Amino acid sequence: MTKTEFTVLLALSTLLLATLACSEKDTPQVSENNQTTTPSDGSTYKAPSYPDDYRSYSSWAMRDSWGPYNVHDPSMAKDGDYYYIFGTDASFGNTVPLSSGNIPFRRSKDLVNWEFMGMAFPGIPAWVKDSLNIKRQRAGLPAIDNPSYGMWAPCVRQVGNKFRLYYSTVVLNTIDGPGTWSERAFIGLAESNSLNGPWEDKGMVVCSEPDGVESYKQRFDSNGNLIWSSYYKFNAIDPSFIAAPDGKQWLIYGSWHTGIAALELNPTTGKAKNGLNTIDDYGVRIAGRGNVNTNRWQALEAPEIIYNEKTGYYYLFLAYDELECAYNTRVARSKSITGPFVGIDGNNVTDGAECFPMITHLYKFNNHQGWQGLSHCCVFNDQATSKWYFATQGRLSPPASNPNDNCKYLMDLHLRELIWTEDGWPIVAPERFAAVPDKEITEGMLVGEWEHIVLTYAYQKAQVSTTIKLTLDKKITNAAGTQQGTYSFDKTKTVLSLRWSNGFTDNVYVMNGLDWEASPRRVTILYTGLNNGGTAIWGKKVY
Repeated sequence: MTKTEFTVLLALSTLLLATLACSEKDTPQVSENNQTTTPSDGSTYKAPSYPDDYRSYSSWAMRDSWGPYNVHDPSMAKDGDYYYIFGTDASFGNTVPLSSGNIPFRRSKDLVNWEFMGMAFPGIPAWVKDSLNIKRQRAGLPAIDNPSYGMWAPCVRQVGNKFRLYYSTVVLNTIDGPGTWSERAFIGLAESNSLNGPWEDKGMVVCSEPDGVESYKQRFDSNGNLIWSSYYKFNAIDPSFIAAPDGKQWLIYGSWHTGIAALELNPTTGKAKNGLNTIDDYGVRIAGRGNVNTNRWQALEAPEIIYNEKTGYYYLFLAYDELECAYNTRVARSKSITGPFVGIDGNNVTDGAECFPMITHLYKFNNHQGWQGLSHCCVFNDQATSKWYFATQGRLSPPASNPNDNCKYLMDLHLRELIWTEDGWPIVAPERFAAVPDKEITEGMLVGEWEHIVLTYAYQKAQVSTTIKLTLDKKITNAAGTQQGTYSFDKTKTVLSLRWSNGFTDNVYVMNGLDWEASPRRVTILYTGLNNGGTAIWGKKVY
């Protein structure tokens, strides 16, 4: 038996064992049951083998296997040797018992193999119901005796020697009219000495507060259709915390209603610096979509704010459109935490301009059904390695053969490397992080067939990869061999320049990565960049 035949046989055997394990609904041992792949240099690397479709492991009884699963609206921090991710109360099939607590979290030492740790909180803090009904009484509304809650979108940060966890609590009762948003939401704060807890609740930080522009009761047209126009100024969900270089602390929050707000905090308490005495104390708008003076229902949410000391900019990551399918991630930046935030095209996002660049979108590589719902991100800078990471949930796109498949409610962790372009914009890897060894990439290694995706914005429509080839004589061809342009490679910067026949040049950054769609998964070369339209370009070499 040749070495090649042995390698193929070993890979097939491993795949068969993994398939049998899944069919028997065994707990997937993501730290042990890995696929072995052989990079081009002959070294051995074990690729994660856990499946994307985890319906076999979705029950509460199987929660020990939820490491990379049921992750939604992630927030990431590090404590000692472990990375932690906290997320929204969400699971495929809503299998989590109410008595289990709130805010699921997991931890990892390598950012690939995740251990499900359970729930961070024992339940909903008592102050939420009290505050809710006090505010309803002031508005002349009856109390809600048994509120139904959702606990969403936490943000975890280390502040001094403690960890802070900001969380969203949404009241889902709709006794005043239809629709989830007929009741207010709250952002609370908890603190702990460890990311393992226990957490000490500190109460309310901010809430959704009516500003008097619209009445509390919802309106309907002549056909009985709801006319939504928010009576709250800012929707108090989706918090993101930042300690600015000048020592000031801010909470960035908001979703859909009238845009995204920046609220200055008291550094000692972590709560609103000036209290919440007037509507102006709830923050200033730093991002909107459309006419921000009249549009009170804007399809943007989930702000994540970070500061890059190398560029001197604050970066505001935003989720556009609805989460189940069309979700996509945009970025704007500013020298000031309160804006104006400006896109790569120079347009003012604070005033409502469409935000670019767009760095994630629905997509599909070959040999896979594709991914959607790729937004509501967290961005994490690992101080120990100086590497940046970008995490979201990914929802499986229904296969063409079964468009009604409920796989879109699966929520897999998509953690990717984030790198910075020469002109200071963030871009993310086209494939999930898999701890692939960082090997030198030479120009000769780029020659061959690639899958290429331009993530042009298309509402609810995935961008599908096309085949290009990089030839030894520096040409770009399509699958049929027709020349599409030329290329060059700057080894020092690891930048591949794709010069297309239409006169445009795309400079993309080359990196080592994992082909998650291959069977078995194997090491490959990836590229990522931005085109002239401010949307991401992704590539993956195929073997």
